[in-house]
Amino acid sequence: MDYVAALVPPVVMAAAFIALVVTIVKSQGGANKAKEDAVVDAALARAEAAKQAAKPTEA
Repeated sequence: MDYVAALVPPVVMAAAFIALVVTIVKSQGGANKAKEDAVVDAALARAEAAKQAAKPTEA
């Protein structure tokens, strides 16, 4: 029975890893992709605006 106790943790971890990968793959694209892209675009625009505002004007 020691071999069963030795094999259970790796099997549980493998199943959890497979479930994680499946969840990640399923969450890619679709309706969420447009929302995620919009959030990233807005954050990039804010960062660019802050960089432009902090940039000293050359005279």
